Amino acid sequence: MDTIFTSSIFDTETIELAGTKETIVRGGRDKFGLLPRAFAGIGQIGVIGWGSQGPAQAQNLRDSLEGTDIQVKIGLREGSSSMASAREAGFTEDSGTLGEMYAVIAESDMVILLISDAAQVENYKKIFAAMKDGATLGLSHGFLLGHLESVGEYFPKNLNVIGVCPKGMGPSVRRLYVQGKEINGAGINCSFAVEQDVDGKALEQALGWAVAVGAPYVFKTTLGYEYRSDIFGERSILLGAVHGLSEAMYRRLVMEQGMGEKEAFVATVENITGPLSRTISHDGIISVYNNLDDEGKAVFERMYSASYHPAFDILMEIYDEVSSGNEIRSVVMAGRRFDRYPMGKIDGTRMWRIGEQVRAERSGEPTVNPETAGLYCAVMMAQIDLLIEKGHCLSEVCNESVIEAVDSLNPYMHFKGVAHMVDNCSTTARLGSRKWAPRFDYNIMQQALVDYDNGVSANTELVDAFKKHMIHDVLATVATMRPSVDISLTE
Repeated sequence: MDTIFTSSIFDTETIELAGTKETIVRGGRDKFGLLPRAFAGIGQIGVIGWGSQGPAQAQNLRDSLEGTDIQVKIGLREGSSSMASAREAGFTEDSGTLGEMYAVIAESDMVILLISDAAQVENYKKIFAAMKDGATLGLSHGFLLGHLESVGEYFPKNLNVIGVCPKGMGPSVRRLYVQGKEINGAGINCSFAVEQDVDGKALEQALGWAVAVGAPYVFKTTLGYEYRSDIFGERSILLGAVHGLSEAMYRRLVMEQGMGEKEAFVATVENITGPLSRTISHDGIISVYNNLDDEGKAVFERMYSASYHPAFDILMEIYDEVSSGNEIRSVVMAGRRFDRYPMGKIDGTRMWRIGEQVRAERSGEPTVNPETAGLYCAVMMAQIDLLIEKGHCLSEVCNESVIEAVDSLNPYMHFKGVAHMVDNCSTTARLGSRKWAPRFDYNIMQQALVDYDNGVSANTELVDAFKKHMIHDVLATVATMRPSVDISLTE
């Protein structure tokens, strides 16, 4: 994939990652003065939808464009229950910043489509028909492209089609932007893509959009690569794998080793969302291993060796299911079912109830459990290796496999719980986690933990490959472009 580009508005720089070169743009509030040039010819940006990304992106865009002639207007279904929430955020009919979805689409020069993936599939023909000739369609996920590919269709030839995809959930996009009002560079990294450019303005518009939502670091991908890595990632290390491997490890510690329930929860879930995530965020994956004592390193090596290949097997299957369109079709079908048969919640099981007690009783940072560390790092490294094998650029690999996990999703799961995240995320992610978490659970339980508990020795070749992996140097470079502050979570 070609990741080199030039901009006539924003300063670009070329970074070298493991022998490959990528062009990036560094965002920040000091770039907001360039936004009118990036959005030249755009009088209104219509933000359609008020789910996870909608509130965050709309408010960030509005704040970044304050003092310009560019209006940000929310478009929602007539009678939508989200109307009240949008009004609370300052978007109102009286001010001309809130209206009916298709009316806003028809009058906007740029339409940022942030309704659910299933709703996009159900409504895209009507949306395309409503848009102005020569307008720009903005997507924050390549899901719609994946669907169009699967049915042999494409975007209308009279529209610019771009993507700006924050590598974090909507609340993180907004919270870090707000924190960054005092600290330049606080935000969530974004990838961008230019799928179709009909007037030569699409690239600058995409970069402007990314900077306006607060991205400290903007890198290039394609919508095709984006939806493959994104749908794959949320089913694996970002959510599904955390859900599955946590349950496998917790059950083993409690039922097979007789550990207390709270102690087991701390050794598994609290470890992943707490010290492991913080260490990886600031110092890289290899630091998890380097920080252990000799006995801990030996434990890590054995668990890593036992877990890597069972994890890789599931990851390969997930990626193939995403690439083939099967996962996209399953989301579309589920969207049609859920009107009558909504998904239930997972948060009622004893494990997640114990988690509520643990979070209420926290006092200090737990000690890293080397078994959990070896397992979690094995899954993360297996995902990294698979995405590299499939041709994704290293910025995308790092953001989808590491940065989004440890800087956005895991802190929320630490604050509210893994079960809360599963029960309240997007339909696409929620469906994926509920489908694939049990597969991780069973493969880890039936293969990795069996081998580990039977005393399997560390695989020296596999461990050495981990220690010498190029991703450690890549992350060290990319880490210089992480958010300038850690996300602060409060009620």
